[in-house]
Amino acid sequence: MDKVNNDNNSHDVAHKLVRTIEEGHTQVPDEFSPLVCKPHRIESWRVFKIMSEFVEGFELIRRYKTAATFFGSARGMLDPNIYEQATELAARLAKEEGYAIITGGSAGIMQSANKGAYEVGGSSVGLNVRLPHPQKSNVYLTDMFEFDHFFVRKVMLTFASEVYIFFPGGFGTLDEFFEVVTLVQTKKIRKVPIVMYHSAYWNPLMAFIKEQLLEKFKTIGPQDMDLLHVVDSVDEAFAFITQNAKNDCEDSSDE
Repeated sequence: MDKVNNDNNSHDVAHKLVRTIEEGHTQVPDEFSPLVCKPHRIESWRVFKIMSEFVEGFELIRRYKTAATFFGSARGMLDPNIYEQATELAARLAKEEGYAIITGGSAGIMQSANKGAYEVGGSSVGLNVRLPHPQKSNVYLTDMFEFDHFFVRKVMLTFASEVYIFFPGGFGTLDEFFEVVTLVQTKKIRKVPIVMYHSAYWNPLMAFIKEQLLEKFKTIGPQDMDLLHVVDSVDEAFAFITQNAKNDCEDSSDE
């Protein structure tokens, strides 16, 4: 009986989805307001737009068998050495290990990482997002896509790679950091190396996680601390990545 009900529900959802897409693809406005409030009715065009971004995003990331995603601030306020180290690490991963370098496609740490891959002839991918105050894509990209919806972009960034490298950043970087850690912890994505670059930035957060979450409130387990690895040099990061990253996903997609 459960299987019959599930089949019926799946059929009903599929029917609604097809109808919504058929309606929506002809109604996408040139300009539209962000999805801030709960909609009072289904906006067929918005459902179509969200689904089309998922399709195009997955089509893009599936082109790259082995990839490293770099996260970090779009601003230029950090120590210049940090940007140079992002460039060097990305260049080494691209040239010596054949990694595609994936970033949010904008400025700052993202541009520095893309520059490293680009200058050594590697794949340099940008997954940008349209914002009220536009953030231009950097000039070091060999492939890119621009999203309207942050949550779709986040899915692409978190499913794209064999290693995730976090440089200092703001709310967006921390949002992505905790998203990736949660997905690995809950086994929604396979265990991959999570590299936190520049201990002066990350150690206070690591202390908070250890002292408050682990020891005082016991809201995480000791094994969760093992998911996180802080480094301070390109050599240290490169060695950790090459020793721990692996591409063990079989290609089950249809060509």
